[in-house]
Amino acid sequence: MSAPRSEHTTPPRTRRLTTAQALVAFLSRQYTERDGRRHRLIGATWGIFGHGNVAGIGQALVEAGSGDRAAPRMPYLQGRNEQAMVHAAVGYARQCGRLSAHAVTTSIGPGATNLVTGAALATVNRLPVLLLPGDTFATRPADPVLQQLETGHAGDVSVNDCLRPVSRYFDRITRPEALIPAALQAMRVLADPAETGAVTLALPQDVQAEAYDWPEEFFAERSWRVRRPAPDAAELEAAVRAVRSARRPLIVAGGGVRHSAAEETLAAFTAATRIPVATTQAGKGALRHDHPADVGGIGHTGTATADALARTADLVIGIGTRYTDFTTASATLFENPAVRFLNLNITGFDAHKLAALPLVADARTGLEALTSALAGRGYRIDPAYETEYTGAKEAWEERVEASFAAPDPAARPTQTQVLGLLDAQATEDDILINAAGSLPGDLHKLWRTRSRDQYHVEYGYSCMGYEIPAAIGVLLATGPHGPHLPHGQDGQDGPDRPHRPVWALVGDGTYLMNPTEIVTAVQENLPLKLVILQNHGYASIGGLSEAVGGERFGTAYRHRDADGGFTGPPLPVDLAANAASLGMRVLRAATVDDLRGALAEARTAEGPTCVYVETETPDTVSGPPPAQAWWDVPVAETATRPAAVKAREEYDRQVAARRRHL
Repeated sequence: MSAPRSEHTTPPRTRRLTTAQALVAFLSRQYTERDGRRHRLIGATWGIFGHGNVAGIGQALVEAGSGDRAAPRMPYLQGRNEQAMVHAAVGYARQCGRLSAHAVTTSIGPGATNLVTGAALATVNRLPVLLLPGDTFATRPADPVLQQLETGHAGDVSVNDCLRPVSRYFDRITRPEALIPAALQAMRVLADPAETGAVTLALPQDVQAEAYDWPEEFFAERSWRVRRPAPDAAELEAAVRAVRSARRPLIVAGGGVRHSAAEETLAAFTAATRIPVATTQAGKGALRHDHPADVGGIGHTGTATADALARTADLVIGIGTRYTDFTTASATLFENPAVRFLNLNITGFDAHKLAALPLVADARTGLEALTSALAGRGYRIDPAYETEYTGAKEAWEERVEASFAAPDPAARPTQTQVLGLLDAQATEDDILINAAGSLPGDLHKLWRTRSRDQYHVEYGYSCMGYEIPAAIGVLLATGPHGPHLPHGQDGQDGPDRPHRPVWALVGDGTYLMNPTEIVTAVQENLPLKLVILQNHGYASIGGLSEAVGGERFGTAYRHRDADGGFTGPPLPVDLAANAASLGMRVLRAATVDDLRGALAEARTAEGPTCVYVETETPDTVSGPPPAQAWWDVPVAETATRPAAVKAREEYDRQVAARRRHL
């Protein structure tokens, strides 16, 4: 029997709001905290409105932004394509060190399904984004409604279920009160460095607009601590023994180094041990390019220096890496029969890969513990090994110089010469963004990274169309109204903080995939620096097609020839005019000299500026060094065309070197 209620008991305070209004109010009071600094967890909400969210989340955002327009409780950003909005949010989250994120709201139907690619990219790359797609009616007053998916086997399925496999957390809010536990779980996952990724709260359109008496406690400020777990003592001791017994150790630094802000700790570890550091695409920048221990990118797109060290390494120390097939050269790179792996990772899933000794911990905390444990035991690599890799690094730098060299100022530049001219302009303030095509390979091998966040290449999902919206996200994070960022990476804080030079590098194929957010950059007057490299087709896949016997079929942007193929003249497509029509200032560069001047002008431009250049096919001198390690793309086992027969012979030779590390 319950105790009688006192007549003096104060009833719990409530606030009557719609579900959408309550969600926006809740999100505006969520924070992350790490290393004694607090950051707003949801910095803004991107949205495209339709019948599935305009009267719910849309109306709630109007109320959240009413009154003081200069500092709304929930800033709103207008997107043009739902996938692009997620990409922008991901770029923002990465630049913020995963300590601040954006939400993305869409209508039901196509608006919701357009989120899937961006959600997969976020989850693959372990980057937080909150997705708020509208959903069909929970109460089913009419069935079906506009854009509703009907299935014969279930009545509770909607198109939003497509987001389940690409989300780290998913919930459908079919009653207002169900939002309370779901919203708290969503914040927990977004702020958890081991679990973060895309988080989806599907919001039926009737529930969004339904009112409920919400407890005031739901709207209290909350700080979600971003953990820095320390390593287990037994795992640490095993790691120390492994390092001390290694004669040719090699560090593979991945994105976890950056997410943990562990760059200085990694530099201290290498200063003590002299172990060389190779980097994945996500890890490039863990050390500056001119750091003595930095040996460049590793794997299929890596440097000859790093890949040669990987082949002879007896201990590979993975720090914050997922070991994708590009990093391991499809399990052919680590050739030493005695090689062992030691993986420092915040997730046990990644720490145990390749039958490694696991060191499950935050990258910075784990490195600090490992450095301290080794300090009193006198470990340092053999000086001859250090001399070997520093000499190889110098030799590789000569190959970089040869690739960047552009001796004829009146010639049309090659792609690597474009990078060389940009390299000559860049300082540690510049940020380069790329995701797909041949550029990631050239950048990973050749780019001289000058700061921890300069190299922003999304190669976990390798998604064409990421670059332009991601650059907008980065600009929002680094500009005058960006968040207070860790490690002083934003230079200075407050409204006087200038935007950093942010470059989105795209080929013509990537540009045509997703140029829509140029309009957003124009609307917000963001100084996006877009470089379009026109080479009339999918050059990267064209090269791969040729290597695997596909004979570049379907990879050129050309008119059909008499036989029905695509070998006619280039299509009369003017991407520069297209960018100009969307509001950008466009600088056309026909020669090396033109390009040098255009890049310099764009770098100091205060508004969105495009540099358009048609690139020359490289020769053996001006082109990039070839791949230094293999990548497994299966080749037809039976074929009649000589190109495919020859490619299969090479494939069989390469695949024979694959091994399982057990």
